Amino acid sequence: MSGYARHGARIHSRLVCAWLAVALLLAGCGGSRDDVSFPSEEIRLLVPYAAGGPADLAARAYGEFLERDLGQPVVVENLPGGSGALATQELIQAEPDGHTLSVITAGTTVLTPLVNDVGYTAADVTPVGVLSEVPSLLAVGRNSPYTDVAAFVADARARQGAVTVGVPGASTPQAVELQRLRDEHGVTVTAVPFNGNAEMTTALLGGNVDAVLINASPDVTANLDAGEFRPLAVSTEQPLDWLPGTPTLAQAGFDGLTLSGSTFGLAGPAGLPEPVVGRLEDALRKAHADPEVVAAVGERYLGTQFRGAAEMRAVLDRTLAVYEPILGGS
Repeated sequence: MSGYARHGARIHSRLVCAWLAVALLLAGCGGSRDDVSFPSEEIRLLVPYAAGGPADLAARAYGEFLERDLGQPVVVENLPGGSGALATQELIQAEPDGHTLSVITAGTTVLTPLVNDVGYTAADVTPVGVLSEVPSLLAVGRNSPYTDVAAFVADARARQGAVTVGVPGASTPQAVELQRLRDEHGVTVTAVPFNGNAEMTTALLGGNVDAVLINASPDVTANLDAGEFRPLAVSTEQPLDWLPGTPTLAQAGFDGLTLSGSTFGLAGPAGLPEPVVGRLEDALRKAHADPEVVAAVGERYLGTQFRGAAEMRAVLDRTLAVYEPILGGS
């Protein structure tokens, strides 16, 4: 071999080694979603509500699946209080390594910071995906004079402020939507805050309020099935196939009033690494189709398509864009 040939061979050999080194370095730094040593220990899954409610049941169903899929214990921890602030404050103070997660909603991460000084905003969490979606209903009792939403609206317009509507708290999406009903559509009703669905149900069936704007969780749908509640309208953008004949609020003439339902999501602290988000998002996607999760959460609350991190962030961003001008000065 000539000197030139030997020199060329050495250069080729060095280039091959250099490319191999770069490839190994990139594999170690980037890699796929599976190339992450997560999780390496027990995962805390915080729930900002008391045990037994729809969010808690969803968290436990998904938690059991995540435990199987991720290979580490998932411990569900209920931390109710402060309109979701207690659990969210615990979340944002945790290390952003994926071993502390929380159930979130737009209410806990957007509305609560807008109306209270809680030390965080929606920017302080990293959404992972949607766990379940519970629409809200404008509903009346079985003996109500309102046979449909048109009759309700006509009376509310005729007697501004006289019609009472129960809501699950004064600073909830339902309460803010009734404020928007007044400000954007000229229909004033009196919002009556209660501590959750049980109190609202008692008030409606007892005739203490004219209607409720309430999350259609299983306890409420049981009253619908029993004929105790009559649905007048739903908060979703499209009608619900399991409530045939019930229009949306938009169809009733109130465009934009679609934010009173609850989208329950999973999130970590701000700064959660993308590979960890990806691993968790993949696990949630599989859980969404798992028969045990579907049975526990309820098919009607899961939707036909899984919604991931980007979609959950979009829910928070849209709620903030609509509600900040209303509540920003609170």
